[in-house]
Amino acid sequence: MAHKFDTKSVHLALKNKNAVDSKVTPIYQTSAFKFTDLDDLERFYQGEKDYLYSRVGNPNTDELGAAVAQLESAPEGIATSSGLSAILVGILATAKAGDHVLASTDIYGGTYQLLAHELADFGIEVTFIDFEKDQIEQSIRDNTKLLYSESVTNPLLRVEDIASIVAIAKKHHLYTMIDNTFATPYLCQPYTCGVNLVVHSATKYLGGHSDVTAGVLVGDEELINNAKSKVVNIGTNLSPFDAWLACRGIKTLSVRMERHVKNAQALADALTKNANVSKVYYPKEVSSNGNGAIVSIDVTGTCDINKFFQSLGWVKIVPTLAGVETSVSYPLTTSHRALPKETQDELGITEGLVRISVGIEDAEDIIAAFEQAIVESKY
Repeated sequence: MAHKFDTKSVHLALKNKNAVDSKVTPIYQTSAFKFTDLDDLERFYQGEKDYLYSRVGNPNTDELGAAVAQLESAPEGIATSSGLSAILVGILATAKAGDHVLASTDIYGGTYQLLAHELADFGIEVTFIDFEKDQIEQSIRDNTKLLYSESVTNPLLRVEDIASIVAIAKKHHLYTMIDNTFATPYLCQPYTCGVNLVVHSATKYLGGHSDVTAGVLVGDEELINNAKSKVVNIGTNLSPFDAWLACRGIKTLSVRMERHVKNAQALADALTKNANVSKVYYPKEVSSNGNGAIVSIDVTGTCDINKFFQSLGWVKIVPTLAGVETSVSYPLTTSHRALPKETQDELGITEGLVRISVGIEDAEDIIAAFEQAIVESKY
């Protein structure tokens, strides 16, 4: 579809092949698809029929992969059971036993765990570094295959220099993979900058309503086809209903993100002026559509952190982000608790760090909730 982003997000990619012309793609809640005879079954293996068994493929999961690929302007996409499983199959599509991956240190804690510990069982070594040009160049080895980072990092919201990473990767014939969960395609489309693979936790803004766990990987056709075989053979496929929910969420992605971003900017501006907030983390110059929907603050030394969380009233305390309701998380003991203490200290994952997922409520109410919590918890 030769349309702009808002139109593409509403009109998803799957064409209805049913005789019944449903306006919305039906939920293909089936484990398998039936065949008329053995010749009909053989047509699947010859590429003449699309579906056999839902672990191998399903119209709903295909729709989700295609929809996100369309929003990222990538040729192919695949849906998986979670953001982490999408990261796993993306890495396995680019690296094998004996290979080396370079990853940014300031990434989501769950991703850090996967890369630092689980990939060793696959024989893949990972080195974590500050993603500065000189550091990357100096850390590349003969067996390095992949550069991995996030477009906007979690939870300290550094905006990655994607163009620089792509230039280094092309110079050294490496693959690149960017987690675009925080920015979403509404703010940033890394594939258009030359990134090979873009990953999303569709659990977050793509689904948007805190009722689905899903991942999506999009990118180069050859790599996605390789990743698809990993999904099938490892069993990291997504259920049809979760895929359907995520696709439903994508249809309102643009209008939700517009409000999320506007409210986040207002909250960041207000808290920057608050003398009891020692630091406000909020991205700058992410895109012409704004700078994101997450604000992180540090109240170390100014507020009792337990009392702060107890004083938030209607704001939900959860270990995740991106629902329509404003929520908070505590990186030190949730998303980033597995990081070594020295890494937490180096990054700034302090006892007073709070990650705020700004919702779509009235901005004045959001600001008032946090200012009141600060008043009630300050030393």
